[in-house]
Amino acid sequence: MRRPPTPLANEEPPASTSFAAKYPGAVYAVRRLRTDAERAEAAALVQDRQRWLTLRGLPVPAQADVPALFRDPHTTSAGLFEDGKLLACMVPARDPGLSWGEGPCLRLGRVHTLPEQPDDITRLITLWASDLAARQSLSLVRAEILARHALQSEPIAALLRRLTDMGWDVRGSGPGREGDRVARLELTAEHRPGLSALISCQAHAPHLTGDDRSTA
Repeated sequence: MRRPPTPLANEEPPASTSFAAKYPGAVYAVRRLRTDAERAEAAALVQDRQRWLTLRGLPVPAQADVPALFRDPHTTSAGLFEDGKLLACMVPARDPGLSWGEGPCLRLGRVHTLPEQPDDITRLITLWASDLAARQSLSLVRAEILARHALQSEPIAALLRRLTDMGWDVRGSGPGREGDRVARLELTAEHRPGLSALISCQAHAPHLTGDDRSTA
């Protein structure tokens, strides 16, 4: 599957109008989750997402307590906010290379969005990650999404189609970092000078740590 996104942990219907048209003048920010309250909010968001997925018969991680991961102050987690409201959370890290990819990358781990949100939230994350990777002198963003069945089977096939529409490339499937079967995704880094008008990502971009397999 090839290019140009939708949620890395979602299954919502695709948006029918452009993001700018739907949200004129919106203010977004990506920043570290620094307080206990923010981390607790992220953990609650993850629980809501996992409940949403489970009710629809979609997979959730079998090997990891993801809400606890976001509560942990040692996790370098980040959130996408709109006027102070948490829309998505994730664990970004600078990774020297995954087992299925060569060379350093920006790794997006544990991406979760609020249930019942439009695909535009994942599109925002995609634009931000591509720009952040470029500003970190990295050429790629990599991510994994749960895929317990063949990639050609629904509903994973529909999700991957929407992700490729956003710019992600699907690099096959295989064991993930914690043993679950995943689809492997890559996104080309790209400088986006005008993006700060939509997302305040430069001042609030989370600090990227080295590879830490306990937090992704």
